[in-house]
Amino acid sequence: MPLGEFTNSNALSMGVELELQLVSLSDFDLAAASPDLLHLLAKRPFPGNVTPEITQSMIEICTDVQTRYQGVLGQLQEIRDTLVHGADVLNIGICGGGTHPFQKWTDRKIFSKPRFKEVSALYGYLAKQFTIFGQHVHIGCTSGDDAMFLLHSLSRYVPHFIALSASSPYVQGGDTLFNSARLNSVFAFPLSGRAPFLLNWDAFANDYFSKMEKTGVVKSMKDFYWDIRPKPEYGTIELRVCDTPLTVERAAALAAYLQVLCAYLLERREAPPSEDDYLVYNYNRFQACRFGLDGVTVHPKTYESTVLRDDILASFDRLKPYAENLDALAAFSHLRVAIQTGNDAQYLRQQFQESGSPEGMVNAALHTFRDRRRSDR
Repeated sequence: MPLGEFTNSNALSMGVELELQLVSLSDFDLAAASPDLLHLLAKRPFPGNVTPEITQSMIEICTDVQTRYQGVLGQLQEIRDTLVHGADVLNIGICGGGTHPFQKWTDRKIFSKPRFKEVSALYGYLAKQFTIFGQHVHIGCTSGDDAMFLLHSLSRYVPHFIALSASSPYVQGGDTLFNSARLNSVFAFPLSGRAPFLLNWDAFANDYFSKMEKTGVVKSMKDFYWDIRPKPEYGTIELRVCDTPLTVERAAALAAYLQVLCAYLLERREAPPSEDDYLVYNYNRFQACRFGLDGVTVHPKTYESTVLRDDILASFDRLKPYAENLDALAAFSHLRVAIQTGNDAQYLRQQFQESGSPEGMVNAALHTFRDRRRSDR
C-alpha cells in the first residue's frame, strides 16, 4: 500500500514513547506480567497510552501530543505514578534501563498479537532477543520535505542522544564494556541503520518506498528499524536511538533537547545535509555506544574530532536562545548535570560495584524509577 501524503502536524510538537521493564520482586529477573498489568490498567483512567510490546516482560507507554517540555514532563510523571500504583497491586516492579542485566532471552514469551507473532516467525530468536528497552521521540513536521530534511540534518547529532541516554552496560549477566549495548541488538535486524539519502518526500514515498514494497520485503514504515524514520500517518519524524533512561525526568529532558535542536535546524543555521555526512556516521555512532560521553565524534563536514561531552555542551550554548523560546532551559540544566555526574550506564556500574550483585543493581533501578526525589539521575 503506497505511503501517500504526509500528514501535516504542528511544527515542533512532540510525543514520547518509553519501553519499560517488568521485574519480579523475588529474584529481580524479568517477569511475564504485561497481560495482567495491561488488564489492570484498562480498568482505570490512564494518562497517555499504554500498549504491549513484543515479549510479555515489557510494556510501552506514550504521551499525548505536547508542545512544551513541562507538558511532556508532567504527563510522564503522571504516567509513572499510575504505573507504579498498578505494579504495587500486582507485586511487580517497573523500571527503565536499555537492557535487563541478566535475563535470558530463552525465557521470554512472545505477546499474543498478530504482528508480534509475524515478527517472531520471520526473525526467529532475534525477536526474543529484542527484549530491549528504548525511548522514541516524535517531532511534528509541517511537510514531508521538512521531515526528510530534519531526519538527515540530525544525523550528526545522533551520538549526542546515544551518549546522554545510555543505560545498557550489561547483557546476559556480563559487562559489555559498552555504555549502550542495546543498539547492537537493533543492528542485527536487516532493515536497521539509517534511511536512504532523499530530501524530497515524493521521491521517498513514490520511488524508494514503493520499490521496497514491490519487493515484498516491507509492508509499512514499521518494518524499518532505522535510527530515525519518518511517520507519515502522524506527521512526524521519530528518533529511535535512545536507551530508556532510568527516570522519566531524563526522558523528558531528552525530548526537549530534540525539539530545540529541530527548531534550530529548521532555520537552516547549518550547511544542508549531504550523503557524505554518513561517511563517519557509523564510527560516531559506535563511539557513543561504546564510550558514552567520553566517546569521540568526527564532524562530517570539517572532519574535526571532539569529545562528545564537549560537543554536547557546545551545542547547548549554541541552542540557548531556542531553548529560551521553547521554555526548555530547565531541561538543558538537567542534562548538564548528567554530563557532569555521568550517564545512567555509569550509575548502573556504580550500583553493581556497591551492591556486589546484578540483583542489587536492578533493585536500585526500580527505586530510581519510582522516586521523583532521584530525578537528578
